[in-house]
Amino acid sequence: MKFSTSILALILLGFGTGVCHAQTNNDAAAQACKSTGLLALKEKSPDITDLVLDMETLAVSAADTKVEDVPVKTVIMGDAYIARKGQTGKPDRFVCLLGEKGKVLLTFFTAQ
Repeated sequence: MKFSTSILALILLGFGTGVCHAQTNNDAAAQACKSTGLLALKEKSPDITDLVLDMETLAVSAADTKVEDVPVKTVIMGDAYIARKGQTGKPDRFVCLLGEKGKVLLTFFTAQ
């Protein structure tokens, strides 16, 4: 499923009424985003060895919105370190959208 930049912006603005809180290392939603994101990154670049989410920067917000007819229930944003051959550099900005039953709909990384 592909999302355009304008749709992503609308989603991020549209969940403003949700609850936002910091995460712990055991957060199931963050772990789902991490594992899905890592798989997607490895498909594009096999030299990627790990994805480390900065749990102190992660914000998880409950959402009650849709992209077309797909419900978005949770938005996670924060910093992520992409490890290439065991080395990490500057953090990338990380956005993850989750739908019903915690299904990861989108993971997105951008250099800061």
